[in-house]
Amino acid sequence: MAKQSRKVEGQYVRKETFWLVTLLALSVGFFGGVMFGVFKTDTVDMPGRPAPAPTTATDPNNAGMIAALEKETRSNPGNLDAWISLGNAYFDSNQYEKSIGAYRQALEINPNNANVWTDMGVMYRRNGNPQEAIKAFEKAMETDPKHEVSRMNKGIVLLHDLQDADGAIEAWEELLEINPVAMAPTGRSVDEMVQQMKKQKSQ
Repeated sequence: MAKQSRKVEGQYVRKETFWLVTLLALSVGFFGGVMFGVFKTDTVDMPGRPAPAPTTATDPNNAGMIAALEKETRSNPGNLDAWISLGNAYFDSNQYEKSIGAYRQALEINPNNANVWTDMGVMYRRNGNPQEAIKAFEKAMETDPKHEVSRMNKGIVLLHDLQDADGAIEAWEELLEINPVAMAPTGRSVDEMVQQMKKQKSQ
């Protein structure tokens, strides 16, 4: 973002031109290298959604855009798109608590946006609150039962933050019921990950 204003109706998973959350695709980690970071819903290609432009070197923290969006939300507190864009801008500049606050304002206007729930969950996780992250991901799934990113992220947080391997397997098996060829952000098949985890648990 001086990136374009982004829409958040999409719900599918494929890597776009840049990551808003750093993905850790490590070759080592719990259960044989399944560790990676949770990821944001608009780091994926969606039909009709323009790819966000990279942040410019002159405004690396989106300060100008944030100031404009803060002014807009003060003047027009019912502007849903402005609150979402502000949450995204805070997200991009790693201002976790402010991002959560902006997303909460957006959800008060429209509580049925699974992407906003998911992105807020990412911020909770990065702010050191994995339990609230799980609640947000579950709210996204309740809002949209076919939402894939929230299920992927729920498994990641269960596995790496809460050491709940069984819960992670369950979350990812539910994802596979929706999309049998779902891929993790590492490029690995979710089905392959689940089978490896089950195998290692049985040893």
